[in-house]
Amino acid sequence: MNKQIYRIDAAAKKALFYEVALSPKPGLVDRLTNGAHLDMDFYLFIDSILALSPYFSQYLNAGFTHDGEKRNLFSELRKIGQEAETAMFTATKGVNTHKGANFSFAILLGATGLYLQKNQLPFTAADSENILQLSREITQDLLKKDFKYIEKKATLTHGEKLYLLNGATGIRGQAAAGYPALATHLLPYLRQNRQLPQEELLLRALVFLMSELEDSNILHRGGEVSLVTLQREMKQLHLANLALPDLKNALIQYDQTLILRNLSPGGAADLLSLGIYFALLEELF
Repeated sequence: MNKQIYRIDAAAKKALFYEVALSPKPGLVDRLTNGAHLDMDFYLFIDSILALSPYFSQYLNAGFTHDGEKRNLFSELRKIGQEAETAMFTATKGVNTHKGANFSFAILLGATGLYLQKNQLPFTAADSENILQLSREITQDLLKKDFKYIEKKATLTHGEKLYLLNGATGIRGQAAAGYPALATHLLPYLRQNRQLPQEELLLRALVFLMSELEDSNILHRGGEVSLVTLQREMKQLHLANLALPDLKNALIQYDQTLILRNLSPGGAADLLSLGIYFALLEELF
């Protein structure tokens, strides 16, 4: 079992490294540009991942040793997650590099640990779907509790402001629904196109995901019109099915477009890293 915990822990770390290394990614930090970010770069992301990664095995073990109602696991995962977040902010000197990703990896690694109580690697698509369902059960009270007294809070997060503004639930909503963006969009795409070279597969998957996702980062920075515009433009790029060199050139140009618009699809980046995590567990590449 320790060997399985090690492999899953390594998959989560690799997923975050693979995501930031993937280039070009429009509006996002990668090896080529900082995207629409003035306060972070590729190396800061490396520092952030190294600060977060010691906590991944703790998320796994919390799930693996949990006994009782699944919903009660969330408070333990959130406590570990807050410690991890503090370590991240210390490493980045206060810059929010992976807050959303840390939240989701806490839940999904906890769910994976819970699943390992009765199952083993390697995982199939059905195993991944079962883990996503477990994440839904773990977070079933999340929206009700987090947004119950939101109107009375003195200080609101970006996600809470968006919820009050237009009802967008962001990554909390994804978690509470069992990550439908993964289950119905990203993971099926990765499985159906697994014959592609890894870099090409992930670039095309990102374009597809951006065309479908209600990205709370885009909503926060640019509002609903910006989100609809981005989705339409990414849908056009996805349907064009360009050859890889042409796709990369289009993504480089679109990176400059999003920089000018000051838009960064961070929600898509976080979900891509989660998709990579499951792809590694399913041995898609």
